[in-house]
Amino acid sequence: MACKAADPAAPGAASPDPLLQQFLHYLQFERAYSKQTLSTYQQQLQAVWLSIPAADWLQLSERQLQQHILGCRDSLKPKSLALRLAALRSFYRYLQQIGLRPDQPAQYLKVPKTSKPLPKNLDVDEMARLLDIDEPDDDLAVRDAAMLELFYSSGLRLDELVSANLRDIDWSERQIRVQGKGNKTRILPIGSLAQKALQQWLQRRPAFLGEEQDALFLSKQKRRISARHVRQRVDLWARRQGLSQHVHPHMLRHSFASHMLESSGDLRAVQELLGHANLSTTQVYTHLDFQHLAKVYDAAHPRAKKAKD
Repeated sequence: MACKAADPAAPGAASPDPLLQQFLHYLQFERAYSKQTLSTYQQQLQAVWLSIPAADWLQLSERQLQQHILGCRDSLKPKSLALRLAALRSFYRYLQQIGLRPDQPAQYLKVPKTSKPLPKNLDVDEMARLLDIDEPDDDLAVRDAAMLELFYSSGLRLDELVSANLRDIDWSERQIRVQGKGNKTRILPIGSLAQKALQQWLQRRPAFLGEEQDALFLSKQKRRISARHVRQRVDLWARRQGLSQHVHPHMLRHSFASHMLESSGDLRAVQELLGHANLSTTQVYTHLDFQHLAKVYDAAHPRAKKAKD
């Protein structure tokens, strides 16, 4: 069974199918759907109509619709399949509502599961090249070096780095307190090279001070640095340091996790450091105290094994 892709060539054009035209009229005038949604539903449903030989909306079975969805898994992206499924469910719900179908054949259709690609990470050599920023006369370079080191040193999320404050760092214990997803607090180690980079940044930070007195990282506009700005700076340094791939903040976090796991083999400790534990995994990790995590960190992290300066 051929799978037709949605054709956006003529959005908004009247559908030749009277049932589909009636459905779109209902969505527009009774449900007040946007023009974009109307166009998307029309395109998806017309693609179904053209894909199934001798299609009849009132006769199509759940099996035929599921075969169509399965036949589209290689030619359509998961997002497009999900849109097609949403359009079919809405359409058949309408047909059932007005009494033209006694059932809802699209109700239990499933989009074929696709394996999610593993997040990309940098290897240790690539990470070392990225972090090899030696521009002591450039205040922004000093700040960016501190951000990159902290990302990789502690496996921070982008939001965690942006929202970090000066008071979150305990210099004597070499730790940073972060507020993660679900407002959960984690205490994370800071490697010696990240400490050095942070201290160098703090010497330049007064020149960036404005109304934001607490933010750890500030922009040249004297405000707390934004997530968008951080993404731009990470990508900038990846290109300047000669890396061949696009680098984003989450790649640094994933690299942290991958390198720690490769070195330590301690999945539970790494998962605790990342703050990934849900309710069930949290119970598994309750016996892991911070001293254990710190030992795993000091023994395994590539930037923590280097001598303190």
